[in-house]
Amino acid sequence: MQRLQARNSDLSSGLRVRRLLPQLARRSVGPFVFFDHFGPVTLAPEADSDVGPHPHIGLATVTYLFDGRFVHRDSLGTVQEIAPGAINWMSAGRGIVHSERAPADERGLSRRLHGLQLWVALPSELEDSDPSFQHAPAEALPTLEVAGARVRVLVGEAFGARSPVRTASPTLYLDVELPAGANWPLPALADELALYSPLEALELSGEPLAARQLAVLDGATRVRAQHPTRVVVIGGAALGPRRMWWNFVATTRERIERAAELWESGGFESIAGDDERIAMPRYDPRKGA
Repeated sequence: MQRLQARNSDLSSGLRVRRLLPQLARRSVGPFVFFDHFGPVTLAPEADSDVGPHPHIGLATVTYLFDGRFVHRDSLGTVQEIAPGAINWMSAGRGIVHSERAPADERGLSRRLHGLQLWVALPSELEDSDPSFQHAPAEALPTLEVAGARVRVLVGEAFGARSPVRTASPTLYLDVELPAGANWPLPALADELALYSPLEALELSGEPLAARQLAVLDGATRVRAQHPTRVVVIGGAALGPRRMWWNFVATTRERIERAAELWESGGFESIAGDDERIAMPRYDPRKGA
């Protein structure tokens, strides 16, 4: 078992996140190349949790909330609020711009926020595909009891249930609620598999796992929880080589360079009614990509 410790990063001026992927020790788990955990936090009325318009290529963003709400807007014309238990899946393909902002009725109010933002690298043959967006409301995602645990299948297929979210490669994403004293068997559900506990320490087949560590598993394991808690499970088919820089994922440096030039020149399509632009850091081909 490989344990990955989070590093802190700023998602916006009012919201800090724990970043588990990518790291030097581990670049991906299955197709997942990015893993951010934010909250649980109660934001002050004046706190700014907005993430303004910014571009993506070569990946799908996967947003899931335990608490709070966001409004997603993108250059396709999508306007979609996401609430706890739902999935937003935005496939960037050749290029898309999106923003994530607090709902209008929560502005100027104290508000709770807790959730995950993940990225999935697209297969190389779909890097230049048309961008698209999917929203799966909470009630559309299958929920089942498995060995005393409540399992929600957010993406992919497990335990005989399949999520309605369409993916481009074998991908697994589960939200599992464990009762106190659980000793829950987790099979090897994917070629590569990892588990994350956002709140409580656990034991995995007798080995300790601290809260907010990502455990990359060697195979099947047993998850022991002393207190009621939840874990998320991610995984899928192993990913081939990828380059990452800022908000871009691609198989070649040249593709990332073109995207950087396009954002700098204003060549990406904009979001109707949201014309702010997040400034791109200075592109350095020696770093990240």
